[in-house]
Amino acid sequence: MKTPIWLAVACLAASLPTQAQPFKPIELKDQELATLRGRFVMPGRIVSFGIVMTSSWQNANGEVIGATSSMQIQQSTIKPQFYVSMIDEKGSGSTHSQSSGTGSVTGGSGLNSTEGVTQVVRAAGDNNSAYNNVDINVSKANQAPVTQQQGQALAAGSTLSGTNGAGSLSVSSTGSGVQLNIVANNNQGSTIQRLAQGGLMQNTTLLGSSNQVRNLTSFNVVLRDNVPSAGSVSGNLDQLKGLRALGF
Repeated sequence: MKTPIWLAVACLAASLPTQAQPFKPIELKDQELATLRGRFVMPGRIVSFGIVMTSSWQNANGEVIGATSSMQIQQSTIKPQFYVSMIDEKGSGSTHSQSSGTGSVTGGSGLNSTEGVTQVVRAAGDNNSAYNNVDINVSKANQAPVTQQQGQALAAGSTLSGTNGAGSLSVSSTGSGVQLNIVANNNQGSTIQRLAQGGLMQNTTLLGSSNQVRNLTSFNVVLRDNVPSAGSVSGNLDQLKGLRALGF
């Protein structure tokens, strides 16, 4: 990989004595930053890479619907695969029915064209709680953690679904990525969590009252300290290429 001349010069300059001269940061343009992405961690250093996505909706009666979608890639992984575990919890025993949501939210068509991480909560009701969160956890080890994938495998192009008193859920995998979608009953609202094409969307719309919504995504990376051989680098590259079929 050929290093740009200006980058080499900058590194040499930074290693020279400054003689108490103040540091003057240089702002890089977006075009320059784009050429640097992905060059600081070689694939051979990645012992394990995992994604965990959870979306859940709890209504006023305490009923919960949701799902957790997870994937882990390590040296022994042959094909990247998401596994889905459904969340279906009964209410607190109350027999009264939740009143239909009467709120109205307009606009938001531009949210479908955003890039990077987008977190949105729009509420037109009372006593609601919505939480969007993204975690990136990096640790060091020479071996991948021992984990066992749980749930049902989510094949490319397929959809898993479920329903209960809180609403309906669908988890789909297409060429554009993975999406968790919940539509609450009684016009209470909806939530979408989507990981696709280099971006993450967490979007919740609340039209009723006394709902609790959670969209959580965690990226977990384990790096090794020792320098890998050329063969292991190629092997890890081949594994990461498998993500392209899922839209990443």
